[in-house]
Amino acid sequence: MAKQSIVQAVKSGRVLVSDGAWGTFLQKKGMQPGECPELWCVTHRADVLDIAKSYVAAGADMIESDSFGGTRCKLEHFGLADRTVELNKAAAAISREAAGTDKWVIASVGPTGLMTAMGDVTEQDLYNFFKEQVVALAAGGADAICVETMSALDEATAAIRATRENTKCEVICTFTFERTIQGEYRTMMGVSPADAAKACVAAGAHVIGPNCGNGMERMIEIVKEIRKAAPTTPILVHANAGLPKNVNGADVFPETPADMAGRVPALVAAGANIIGGCCGTTPAHIAAIKQAVAALKK
Repeated sequence: MAKQSIVQAVKSGRVLVSDGAWGTFLQKKGMQPGECPELWCVTHRADVLDIAKSYVAAGADMIESDSFGGTRCKLEHFGLADRTVELNKAAAAISREAAGTDKWVIASVGPTGLMTAMGDVTEQDLYNFFKEQVVALAAGGADAICVETMSALDEATAAIRATRENTKCEVICTFTFERTIQGEYRTMMGVSPADAAKACVAAGAHVIGPNCGNGMERMIEIVKEIRKAAPTTPILVHANAGLPKNVNGADVFPETPADMAGRVPALVAAGANIIGGCCGTTPAHIAAIKQAVAALKK
């Protein structure tokens, strides 16, 4: 395990670099539509390990895991609910192997797809789903749990509490925001960056921030809002490689590694402490971000 906690590293003045996309990388490895990504941790272990190792080689300080859809309720769609613990432990163990002892494993936990507002589920149900997943991820070697792509406060806080109360892992929680026609940023459930930040900190998150949905430029605006609402909490950003454009039926992310790296100084000035990528980003993007972060020190 990494000697320092992520929060300690940030408090010491370091700007850290996270990893990049996993889903689009798995597709490039041959994963077909309709396949369960988490099952690849068992059936295509070498491919998943290669993804993690490629980000370590690119200079990432922390590595996620192939466990975004690893809650029991999501795995049930593939008939894999009874393998929830096995698949999550395997996902974390793969990233742990790639990370070694000096990098952090920030195991990925995505939304359940169920909403209390629609009567699909109770908050206790959500807590139980997340508890099972995060305990397994911790057992597999995770240093932190990265609760990501959230849109509802109750779901995010259930995941944070489940992690804090049942593991020793640090908790990162990120929300996905879209810009409204009024120019404000809101989640699909209408949550603002400031409200998300305050709720996550109150629930016990160690690190907060935005992920997915936006490229680096818009992330700068979102980070400013989060920093104003949470002056001392470390902020992580996982930006897309720009907003996707449909080219011949396929989503293409337009921002090059140089494009993303060029906005690192402004993102750090806005208040970001940890910078990585989401959809469309590659090891080349992370390597460029790493160089940009290193240049800040000079």
